[in-house]
This record gives sequence, structure tokens and C-alpha cells, in this order.
Amino acid sequence: MMLTPEKRSEALQRLAAAYPDAKPALEYASPFELLVAVVLSAQCTDVRVNLCTRELFPVANTPAAIAALGEEGLIPYIRSCGFFNTKAANVISLSRTIAEKYNGQVPGERAALEALPGVGRKTANVVLSVAFGEPAIAVDTHVFRVSNRIGLAAAKNVEKTEEQLMANIAREDWSKAHHWLIYHGRQVCKSQKPNCDTCVVHDLCTYRQLTVKSE
Repeated sequence: MMLTPEKRSEALQRLAAAYPDAKPALEYASPFELLVAVVLSAQCTDVRVNLCTRELFPVANTPAAIAALGEEGLIPYIRSCGFFNTKAANVISLSRTIAEKYNGQVPGERAALEALPGVGRKTANVVLSVAFGEPAIAVDTHVFRVSNRIGLAAAKNVEKTEEQLMANIAREDWSKAHHWLIYHGRQVCKSQKPNCDTCVVHDLCTYRQLTVKSE
């Protein structure tokens, strides 16, 4: 069930007020560092990724430098991120591609980003939004859960959720809304036990209304 346009607007205003300083949790100092961090963050917490990149980036933080490590040289730095063999292969491959095809610069076009190994639409959206300032909504597990619970979307999959969020949120707010929803998912609207009593949109939330009716 989706909120009415008026309630969606109110919900977004409240989330904006609740998280005025919402920003990426991943640590990075360049578009390339951000890209690597996002690839490593698949099925892994940002906290864990930051611990890994704090060791990795002082040693190698350019496409050429990471490509020179090779998979065996990279794995010790990212082993605790999970799925490290696959991630190492992807990071080394995308590093080589960027070094050879794009003169060491991360491309700022969606098609080029999504053609890189290990880079799907969500990763491309994060890089386009955060590194290049392009309006985008990256739908991760938090954004998917929270947006569908509140009623900003009513979808069964990530692709449809992104489509509905883009239709229901002003384009200039896409990138900010992405971070509002992530913060809300981490701090309040948690997966197993949402803290509805402290939620700023509890009186609007479709999940909350259905829960109250079932009690």
C-alpha cells in the first residue's frame, strides 16, 4: 500500500528534518576509492569495509596500484569483507579496465560504469550520485525495506522500488532521500525489530498501521 502524495511529501519532510546531516558512511578520498569501497560493501557492513580500506588505500588507492597487487596481493586486505575471492577478481579486473581504457579515471556515465566487473545498477547509482553529483537513488537493503514499509513505494523487487521512488520523489531530492532512508533503516526501522515508538513517521507508515490493526 502506497501513501497518498500529501502523506509522501509529509513523510519525506520529516525524514529530512530527522537526518539533516545524512551522508555516505563509506570512507573515500576519490571516485575510484568510492567505487572500490562500494564493490566491497556488497553483503558487508560499511563499518567492516572502512576497516579494510583503511589498511588498503594507504598502500594502493589508484587503478594502476591496485591492479599491480593482483588478486593474491589484494585478498589479505579484503578477506574480512566476505566473498573475498569474487570481490578481489572484480576489483582487480575493474582496476585494469579503468587504468587501460579510461586513463585511470572512473567514468561518469552509467553505461560505462555498469560495464565494469562487479558493478551493477546500485553501485553505479552510488558512484554517480556521490562522486559525480548526478541525481540517483541506489536501492540497497535499507532503502528497499524502509521505503516499502513506510509506503513511499509498494514493490516486490529492487528495480520496481527504484522506479517508484524516482516517480514519487522530486528529482533534486533523489540523492538526499537515499541517505535519509538508509539512516532511518539503520537507526530506527530495523529489519527484525523496527522501533516504531520512536519513528518520526509512525503515524503515516503503512507498516505501522497494518501492525496496529493486527494487534
